[in-house]
Amino acid sequence: MVRLNITWVKSGIGYSEGQKRTLKALGFRRLNQSVSHNDSASIRGMINKVRHLVKVEAKADEAE
Repeated sequence: MVRLNITWVKSGIGYSEGQKRTLKALGFRRLNQSVSHNDSASIRGMINKVRHLVKVEAKADEAE
């Protein structure tokens, strides 16, 4: 399974409330924080909504 490491690199100030909520839904609390999620359609959709605010790196899960 592929894991996505997502890093919040740009502030959500000045962007819509929906985009700010998406950042919270992804698990971010502060700028420059990184979170890890399994690759899924719902996570990809959230990333697409805030793609200008985050950086995404994919890596293969070593647990298999």
